[in-house]
Amino acid sequence: MPTADLDVEKRSTKESVAGVISNSSATAVNDLPSNASSVADVDSTFPDGGAAAWLTVFGAFLALFCSFGQLNSFGTFQTWYAEHQLSHLPPSTIAWIGSLQLWVFFFSGGFVGRLFDAYGPRRILIPGLLVLVFGTMMTSISTQYYQYILAQGVLVAVGIGAVFYPSLAAISTHFKKYRSTALGIAVSGSGVGGVVYPIMYQQLFIKVGFAWTVRISGFISLVLCGVAVATVTSRLAKRQQDTPWFDPRVFRDAPFRLVVAGSILISFGLFIPFFYIVDYSTDHGISPETAFYVLSVMNAGGILGRLAPAFLADVLGRFNILIPCAFLAGLLPLVFWTFARSLAAIMVFAAVYGFFSGAFNALVIPCIVQISDVREYGTRIGVLYSIVSFPALCGGPVAGAMLKAEGGSYIGMIMLAGATMIAGSLFMLWARLLLSKRVRDRV
Repeated sequence: MPTADLDVEKRSTKESVAGVISNSSATAVNDLPSNASSVADVDSTFPDGGAAAWLTVFGAFLALFCSFGQLNSFGTFQTWYAEHQLSHLPPSTIAWIGSLQLWVFFFSGGFVGRLFDAYGPRRILIPGLLVLVFGTMMTSISTQYYQYILAQGVLVAVGIGAVFYPSLAAISTHFKKYRSTALGIAVSGSGVGGVVYPIMYQQLFIKVGFAWTVRISGFISLVLCGVAVATVTSRLAKRQQDTPWFDPRVFRDAPFRLVVAGSILISFGLFIPFFYIVDYSTDHGISPETAFYVLSVMNAGGILGRLAPAFLADVLGRFNILIPCAFLAGLLPLVFWTFARSLAAIMVFAAVYGFFSGAFNALVIPCIVQISDVREYGTRIGVLYSIVSFPALCGGPVAGAMLKAEGGSYIGMIMLAGATMIAGSLFMLWARLLLSKRVRDRV
């Protein structure tokens, strides 16, 4: 593979700052190559379109629809379990199923990303699909808490990780100029799934029962992820099978370390509203049947949040859009969710919060890719998610414990979610300033 292809978008703090063109009023920092090749030569190595590229986006959309879309819908299971199979357990204990699921999904990223860099997407997608479907079927026949932990919390999460990471990493090998847009389209699949699955679960739980509802979702995963296996491809023909499983040099540059630190804080609070918005709604007088739709509205807001900011990011700069979206995602719980009491107010909060949280989910990967060597896309994306797995694991149970300790008051939990996300956005801002201190630069 040519050197120019291997070194696309490799960044260090010194290169990024020194590379800014001083006489430009809107310098595109993320478009400057770190080697001697011209911008035209570097851009030509990424097709930014074509049948293979857009089929990869299509397959990734389907994969995220039936994988991460289910993760976004755990609030539906949280409420169902609390009222049925696990009614004898407190909410904080039930939340460990969803939090463990998130942790296993995130933590698997480092291993799956390294496998992607070595073998490409297909060898990972096939076993991932099988594990996802098997774990879903095992969840359908579970009756005890430990069984839900093993089936839904572990097996389903492993399958989701093996489907999620290769699909998104593969897109980054096809696109450069329109990378955020392409990734945003794919990631919006998780938002669409987050809208469809809670409604589907709510209807089918009543009509066909819990077991067959979960089995139906397993069959959906089998079909849609099967299409992803056939359509998701990577442009990198050379595999790195001789590189170490973990190379500490991935942390060599400060911007990457700061993005990881910011993501840790944001991930701690980001999923708390998704876990507890349904319970919050029912505790404020909204019927359980209607409360299920609040989660769908939140995920529907995430669809637009994954598309519009991603498109703007390709025009204005990825960090430039990520930072205000992350900040506003943290601010909204503090100034809006705290005072939302009626159904209309809760619905509005759910939609707006879904938009800004969806923007963070869509843009953090393009920001990582922007400051990384093309040979490290899978590894760095995976390392990021492996690290944030720990705060993602703790967020839901900590919020549930605060809810119990405060006698059912949601104020402390809401404040925790908002404060951690705002703090995380400041680390993202720090990373952006290291890349370029000029406000008008497209970073």
